[in-house]
Amino acid sequence: MGIEEEILNSSKTVAVVGLSPRMERPSFAVASYLKEHGFRIIPVNPTAEEILGERSYPDLSSIPGRVDVVDIFRRSEEVLPIVEEAIKIGAKSIWMQEGVVNEEAAGRARDAGLLVIMDRCMLKEHRRLKQR
Repeated sequence: MGIEEEILNSSKTVAVVGLSPRMERPSFAVASYLKEHGFRIIPVNPTAEEILGERSYPDLSSIPGRVDVVDIFRRSEEVLPIVEEAIKIGAKSIWMQEGVVNEEAAGRARDAGLLVIMDRCMLKEHRRLKQR
């Protein structure tokens, strides 16, 4: 079993950092898909109060309760502080969406015991695994 499959099979709660309230944005499409497939979505966007019918939080530290996966829709250079916060809140995995690559942040997460995926789409990986 690959890391993608391990994360998708063991995770229920996904904090989506950079989730946009705009339907045409990739983050909205991915979060909508995950929600439809049984994942609990927690929007992380300091400029929105609610996205996809879920309360939005300004940052990871504001989320009450456990987070399994931190799904990141931010520019690569903005990832390190998000990963550091994910480590602090006890997240199990970091998932950087397509086009998001930060080796330093990935190394920091792995050193802290988190599973890490970079430059992959959670929606596409879920779909691919369901077809097998």
